[in-house]
Amino acid sequence: MAKNIWELSIEDFVEAGLNPEAALEFHNILQNALFMVKTSDPRDIWRQLMSRTVLKPSHPYGLHQLVYYSVYADWNFSSNGPPPYWFPSLDQSKLTNLGRIMELYGPKLLGASYKDPISSFRLFQEFSSQNPEIYWSIVLEELCVTFQKPPRCILDMTEKSKGKWLPDSILNIAHCCLLPSSRPFRDDNSLAIVWRDEGCDDSNVNHMTLKELREEVMLVANALDATFSKGDAIAIDMPLTVNAVVIYLAIVLAGLVVVSIADSFAANEVAVRLQISKAKGIFTQDFILRGGRKYPLYSRVIERGSCKAIVIPATGNRLEVNLRKQDLSWEEFLSTAKDLPRSNYYSPVFHSIDAMTNILFSSGTTREPKAIPWTQLSPIRCTADSWAHMDVQAADIVCWPTNLGWVMGPISLYSCLLAGATLALYHGSPLGSGFGKFVQDAGVTILGTVPSLVKTWKDTKCMENLDWTKIRYFCTTGETSNVDDDLWLSSRSYYKPVIECCGGTELASCYIMGSPLQPQAFGTFSTPSMATGFVILDEYGIPYPEDQACVGEIGLFPLYLGASDRLLNADHHEVYFKGMPIYKGMQLRRHGDILKRTVGGYFVVQGRADDTMNLGGIKTSSVEIERICNNVDESILETAAVSVSPTGVGPEKLVILVVLKRGYKRSTEELKMKLSKAIQSNLNPLFKVGFVKIVPSFPRTASNKLLRRVLRKQMKDELSSAGTKL
Repeated sequence: MAKNIWELSIEDFVEAGLNPEAALEFHNILQNALFMVKTSDPRDIWRQLMSRTVLKPSHPYGLHQLVYYSVYADWNFSSNGPPPYWFPSLDQSKLTNLGRIMELYGPKLLGASYKDPISSFRLFQEFSSQNPEIYWSIVLEELCVTFQKPPRCILDMTEKSKGKWLPDSILNIAHCCLLPSSRPFRDDNSLAIVWRDEGCDDSNVNHMTLKELREEVMLVANALDATFSKGDAIAIDMPLTVNAVVIYLAIVLAGLVVVSIADSFAANEVAVRLQISKAKGIFTQDFILRGGRKYPLYSRVIERGSCKAIVIPATGNRLEVNLRKQDLSWEEFLSTAKDLPRSNYYSPVFHSIDAMTNILFSSGTTREPKAIPWTQLSPIRCTADSWAHMDVQAADIVCWPTNLGWVMGPISLYSCLLAGATLALYHGSPLGSGFGKFVQDAGVTILGTVPSLVKTWKDTKCMENLDWTKIRYFCTTGETSNVDDDLWLSSRSYYKPVIECCGGTELASCYIMGSPLQPQAFGTFSTPSMATGFVILDEYGIPYPEDQACVGEIGLFPLYLGASDRLLNADHHEVYFKGMPIYKGMQLRRHGDILKRTVGGYFVVQGRADDTMNLGGIKTSSVEIERICNNVDESILETAAVSVSPTGVGPEKLVILVVLKRGYKRSTEELKMKLSKAIQSNLNPLFKVGFVKIVPSFPRTASNKLLRRVLRKQMKDELSSAGTKL
């Protein structure tokens, strides 16, 4: 059992990684800080320690863990919910994007109920969901969105079942990314992109101004006109580099449609996406350089694809592959425009607000991936979420290692360029210290991650001795976060908040997030995103009361600016609406997440609807069990929990699959005993582990999501054929 913060000794600090002299000094600093605390509330104690910067990024991570868990040693989770680690200040809250407009509009919109951005945040979020026309009319004035023809209104509800957003408006969203702006302020000399190539850690960070970006984009747009036809779908399959950003914006500027394909896909997956989208061309590289190694890319792209490829050299100016006759080198492609009198000028192609600009794909595994079209509403939605919840401002430098094949690629691009911020790109692997040094040298102020990446940084200690203290916010998405990994991440910048984000490609945004106007707890979400409404449904499809702690499937309110209204290769209504209950006259939209609302009002995603299990008549989720199992033994790298009924009938039994860390060995019986004890002690004494299997790795989608249904089928087949009794 963890010691209380008042009980910690110098010996404890030495054990946590300090030398005796440093341990004595830290002990004195800690005692002085504790002496100033006038209450026994652990939240006040933690807040005091943070305000006096008792814990520093240079301290061993073991010390951060020791202090955090000691402060909250007596915290009652069941009655209090998750413990907060970050608290907004009133002065700072008024300087955030959302806090500023709340101060400006709050008294008028909320009347006497409005107090300040922190106290009134929940009221304002509910107001934005119930009055989206008012909220979006305010936010559109804050973004770099310029209409060629303004919308007739914000929301036309002539078709009451779905509504039409920004009707009759005409614009080019890529053009909006390239224009100077008065609010947020940026001019032609403003930094648009900063970047560095892997292996050039000691070189200066490269810079591109807004004017330089605009000229590069317009050059490529002219070359596109010389090579393709208006409306063509053009794929991008390459790392997220400066060239990739230029190409993406040029395709949209020229009135074509981007087809997003992740550079990790195998040849058959690339071919499927090219076929579904009917792509007429594809931009790619000859190779991918990552982690000091060179991986073929062009050969994968053309193995099963026949459309024209424009190939960019991964390094230098010369390709290291031979091209097919129909393909062009990057140099040849650009030469089609360079002879034009004004090659760096281009007149944008303006479209209606609902014109398709991008085709993205769900993570296809055994099924054909869903082709999800983004319209010009989609960039507005994702930028507004980043503006409100990540507080992206014109002075920010935002880095989020990702790829244009995944939804975070376009989100990162638009969230910077439509909010006036600078996009930071590292041309290489984010797994090592080279990436961390780029974050330091570029002065990154908002850093996006995925939990598995943070875990690698923590476990390999590759980011030690780097200065990340310019970071204002961390953000994370894609997987369930681990408290210890988030603790490590936040500690790298004096416990700045980790904004958790959860949404979907088809939403062009997140439906739940953290907020800089609310206290944050590790591994949790604190609020529905702005202008979003949802309910949590019980097993009969009935919504739980809004103030009740509960677990159930999420049901989204259907009026959702930026969300998809069609699929290119599936029935949109059947996928997202069919079978969902009616709530207050609205048919709810399906998302598929199982969401837990805790005491205290935080949210935790507990997997997908098909990841739930029924153990002895009690419903629980795989994620909840895995959270406990992952910390049972030092040998465990990760676990997966599935329920199996080997005969296909009868009660489900709990099966735990375990991946061990390299160099460790454990018997399944030893693990079964420890896992059973941990689950029964921390979750439910009635839960029993039926079977444990050690495996080398888990099957995952290309976006790294764990395929529990594959594991479930494998284990069912294995146990059935062996006649194993659980």
